[in-house]
Amino acid sequence: MKEQAEKLRNIERELSQSKGPFELFALFLREDAPGKWDLIISADWARSDKRAAINLIVEKIGGVFTDQEMLLLSRLVVLDKDDATLKALHSAVQVEHGLAEVSDSNFFGLAIKHAYLITSKQVHDN
Repeated sequence: MKEQAEKLRNIERELSQSKGPFELFALFLREDAPGKWDLIISADWARSDKRAAINLIVEKIGGVFTDQEMLLLSRLVVLDKDDATLKALHSAVQVEHGLAEVSDSNFFGLAIKHAYLITSKQVHDN
């Protein structure tokens, strides 16, 4: 999945430049969903219109992922700014436009087998 995470990193960088910064852009492989990855994001612009943000990201992913790669993705989740999980991730990992790997951890009260954190940083309101 590292190759796909690299493709997503390019999408994250492009979207953060055109739409605004992400607080979180990460792929999670849950222990209870083998082979299926969740893309978890958080950004002010994404929260303002979740449906449009999800459609935009899915469109961008569809432009670079093969049909086979698309099958690896289970869901796309937009987290709220005050989500406790977001704060926990920020304290655990700080990265921007990178590719930090985490294995065998617990986030969201779920056992996470593997994760790629592309961006995990606190964005301050202006």
